[in-house]
Amino acid sequence: MPKFDVDESLVLKLAALLEKTGLTEIEFEAGEQRIRVTRGSTVVQAAVPAAAPVAPVAAAPAASEGPPAGAVMSPMVGTAYASASPGADHFVKVGDRVQKGQTLLIIEAMKVMNPIPAPHAGTVKEILFDDGRPVEYGDILMVVA
Repeated sequence: MPKFDVDESLVLKLAALLEKTGLTEIEFEAGEQRIRVTRGSTVVQAAVPAAAPVAPVAAAPAASEGPPAGAVMSPMVGTAYASASPGADHFVKVGDRVQKGQTLLIIEAMKVMNPIPAPHAGTVKEILFDDGRPVEYGDILMVVA
């Protein structure tokens, strides 16, 4: 199997590009070598020709298993909004008490505004999305406990 030298500056550039664009994954291929960088994941992977297994290159610091208790996950890919319109009050703030079914935010997907309801009653502990920024399926949007 051919040796694959990881170009650390390329990994850093790809990671910066992910942050700048709001993407969650980017892949770069040169010849038969390929490198994929994923944001919000615990592993950066590099691979050589298709027959070779994918090998972890670097791991992020140890994280707890799964999402935190009370996590509200994104049910779709789209743009997350904290309020119904620009300049309007946010649906919720950290510390707010919410009821099951209450709208927490809106995700715009294909020009359709989709209200995201509270899955249960509780207090908003954390808001983990940026208003007007893209979110991916499964992203943790906020914690309601």
